[in-house]
Formats: sequence, C-alpha cells, structure tokens
Amino acid sequence: MATLRDIRTRIKSVKNTQKITAAMKLVAAAKLRRAQDAIVQARPYAVELGGLLRRTATRIDGEAEVAGHPLLREVSETRRVMLVVLTSDRGLCGAFNANVLRRAEGFVQEWKSTYEKLDVVTVGRKARDHFQKHNLITLRDFPGLFQGLHFGSAVKLGEMIAKEYVEGDLDAVYVMYSEFHSAMSQEVRLERILPVVRDELPLHSAPQCMYEPSRDDVLNDLAPKYMATLVWRALLESSASEQGARMTAMEAASKNAKEMIRKLSLKYNRARQANITRDLMDIVGGAEALSS
Repeated sequence: MATLRDIRTRIKSVKNTQKITAAMKLVAAAKLRRAQDAIVQARPYAVELGGLLRRTATRIDGEAEVAGHPLLREVSETRRVMLVVLTSDRGLCGAFNANVLRRAEGFVQEWKSTYEKLDVVTVGRKARDHFQKHNLITLRDFPGLFQGLHFGSAVKLGEMIAKEYVEGDLDAVYVMYSEFHSAMSQEVRLERILPVVRDELPLHSAPQCMYEPSRDDVLNDLAPKYMATLVWRALLESSASEQGARMTAMEAASKNAKEMIRKLSLKYNRARQANITRDLMDIVGGAEALSS
C-alpha cells in the first residue's frame, strides 16, 4: 500500500505536469491565432489563382495546345503517381499525425500494386520517421520545414514537385494534409494538384480571349505561382491544424491532471485519517493498559 510520502510525491509530480500542459496550451493558442489569420488570408488568393489558371487552360483551343504545357498535360491512364504527405515535426498534438499517416499508409497499400510507380514525399519529421519505421521508401524528405515556416519554403517545395512531375514523367501528383476547420475539427484531405484540372465550359460557349504578351507567357507565369500557392495553402492548413489539435490535447491533459490530483488528494486524506485513527487507538489502548 502506498505511503503518505509516496502519495505526496505523486501529487507533486502531477501538479508539475499540469503546469507544463497548461503552458503548452497557451503557447499553442498563440501560435494557432497567427496560423489561423494566415490561412484565412491565403485561402481566397489560392482559390482565385487556381480558378484563373483553370479558366485560362480551358479557353485554349485544342488538346494538343493544352498538352504543350508540362503542368497541364493529361493522360488517359494514370500509372505513375507521387504522394506528398504533410505532418508535424513534433508530437503531443492528439491524433493529428496518426490520422494523416493512417490515411497515407492506406493509400500506399491500396494503390502500390495498381500503379506502375508510386513515389512518396514526406514533409515533417513524424511522416519521415513513420515511413522509415515501416520500411517504406520515400523519394524526398523535408523534416523541420514547419520551423520558421515562410513562403520561400513553399516555393522551393513547389519547384521540386513540378520538376519531379516533368522530369520523372509522372501522371499525377497528390498532396495529403489536414485541413483546418476549428481548434477541435480538422479533416484529412487528399487533393490532386497536378495535372491542373480544367473547368468545364457551358455548351455552345466560345469565349474569345486575348493574351498579353502571349498565351504561353501567361501560362508560364501562372503555373509556378499556382504550384507555390497550393503548397503554401497546404502548409498553412497543416500548421493551423497542428496547433489546434495540440491546444485541444493539452487542454484535455490539463483537465485529466486536475481530476487525478483530486483523486490523489482524496486518497491522501483518507490515508492520513486512517493513520491518525490508528495512532489514537494506540494511545487509548496504552492508557487503558496503564490504568488497569
């Protein structure tokens, strides 16, 4: 049976843990506010830029002309695919990483026998460590990218994806990340970013467009911005989701610590009362022995 000293030591340990989880919750809340502001500002631009590129590609006459741009070419059968998986660099964020990795591993196991080639690119230490642990080969690893996240990181990652898509003769590129809805709600998304999906024009529509300086120049300028913006949005979504999940997890941990302290304090008081009662009984018994 635990002694009073053991119970006091455990209460002190749980209180220290509660202080740590409460501090981590405050830090995550501050980071979440900045990440949430960033994603709210980035979403409209990403949506509009993607729509602009899709509309521009749609208005180009002829499949041959569309296929002329490497990021717009489409194939009849998808055989070579690259999957980009976004996770965090650190843990203590609930099921955030587990949900993404479970979905990514399911995608790999489901399609690796179907596709002729399936390359995986990981962003975040948790994804890299997971795939290494399960002996799954990755094409590229980007650990530590979320430390000091900035738009330049998205540009480099977007350039790498576009280069692999063109030089690796890939048919499609998918990105898997956690989309932020609120601090308590994140949704794992699988999104195809290449080739660029073209909008469907209404029947009998024949839009007339003029390109300045030229059609190819417009597409060549829009395509890199499109890639960087899509990657930047996915990074911001993942970052905000991570902080929201961590804040929620640390809040739950603090509540659990508070409940554990309450139960341990009750156990301590009962044990202390039992000791006092036992000591009183010993005193009364001794007094009776002396008086008899």
